[in-house]
Amino acid sequence: MSDADLQHPYSRLTPELVMDAVESLGYLCDARILALNSYENRVYQVGIEDEQPLIAKFYRPARWSADAIREEHAFLLELAAAEIPVVAPLIIKDETLFEHNGFLFALFPRRGGHAPELSSDDDLELIGRWLARLHLTGEASVFQHRPLVRGSADIIAASETVLSSGLMPDDYRSAYESLIRDILAHTDQQFTDNRFPTLRLHGDMHTGNLLLRDEQLWLVDFDDCVQGPAMQDIWMLLSGSPEEHRQQLMVIAEGYEMFRPFPAAELVLTYPQKQDVRLDGNKIGTFKHLPPTLLLQYHFMPEAVFSPYVGAGINYTRISGVDLANGLQLDSNS
Repeated sequence: MSDADLQHPYSRLTPELVMDAVESLGYLCDARILALNSYENRVYQVGIEDEQPLIAKFYRPARWSADAIREEHAFLLELAAAEIPVVAPLIIKDETLFEHNGFLFALFPRRGGHAPELSSDDDLELIGRWLARLHLTGEASVFQHRPLVRGSADIIAASETVLSSGLMPDDYRSAYESLIRDILAHTDQQFTDNRFPTLRLHGDMHTGNLLLRDEQLWLVDFDDCVQGPAMQDIWMLLSGSPEEHRQQLMVIAEGYEMFRPFPAAELVLTYPQKQDVRLDGNKIGTFKHLPPTLLLQYHFMPEAVFSPYVGAGINYTRISGVDLANGLQLDSNS
């Protein structure tokens, strides 16, 4: 990797730059800036003179194209027009996406609240109702610039990043490449066997992206909106034991079916498994396929250049009975 590759993408995003960006759109900042939780992007609450604070979202450079971000914004505006409780970007001079000093950013109104309680049937039913309405709007059109939830493309991109990083010990490279080929073969078959309809989705629907206050629910952070099966927006809401999952699904489905048939057939995509990966009888990693997420983690030897793990991620895959080459074995349901 070059020095440029290792440089943090937000190293230039100073408080002064944030305020300059907001003020470039005609606002006067009062110098109060509060960084908010965000993994991929940088999000700030920015104080505005004589007005309510605004939320400024700076998109991670090179992650999404401008067209993809505008499509996210258009989806939010469409949902808001359908009276679905989303936080849509502000429209300023007919635009929602702006550029300042190399950063793409947008402004949003501030909305407050707390994560809903998954132990509350009332909260779960409310979430189910709004998800169904979101999906009704989502199936009215198709994304042109956002990702499609699919297996091979995601895992190929992730594995190529791992292989080109220079961080993987040479002793593991051929085994890794072989395992990736086997995973891809079974992933392709899974997608062939399960051709569920796709629609525009939130894509990252967990409780951290839901805000509830005084029975008002807000669906926030559509940065990962995708085209995919409806179950993508449901499975991440589940927590606890399998029995708790079933109870939560029943309540979510009850609310969901007030507006749209619940996609029960897609539950096949949520069956969990975990298997140890062994090479010549020794454990070298864990293969987790808890669809819609697959994570391959390698536990390298102490002398390895990269000690924590490297991985390849994929959405919507269920793999079983995998046969691996080059001495690699999966322990069944470990």
